Amino acid sequence: MPAISRDDIKTRGLSRFRKSFIYSIEGLKYAFKYEQSLTIHILATVVVILTNILLKVTFAEWATTLLTIGVVLAMELINTAIEAVVDLVTLEIHPLAKIAKDCGSAATFVMAVVSIIIALLVYGPYIVNLLS
Repeated sequence: MPAISRDDIKTRGLSRFRKSFIYSIEGLKYAFKYEQSLTIHILATVVVILTNILLKVTFAEWATTLLTIGVVLAMELINTAIEAVVDLVTLEIHPLAKIAKDCGSAATFVMAVVSIIIALLVYGPYIVNLLS
């Protein structure tokens, strides 16, 4: 059987763009349905958006918090992809599989911690003003 070149299957055009969009939505649906952490991050997203509205944060603070939300959600989706690829390769408990999954999870964790720090920096002055 002759090998198929990746170049032969990578077409361009509106149809491919539409399919890419559909595949992205399918990925989001899958992750939302099966990944508990993504659900938690989405709930945090709602809290951040409501907090931004209630505190009437500046444009720069909106941009900072929305960018942070995007990075955390993207990290969670990348972690889900890493886990799926590892499971595709082996369902056995293997030290390298563990490393891949643990590091993917750690990347999401690190960004979640950074997002909490960013929230403290953004909301801290507002909370101080409310308390004084």
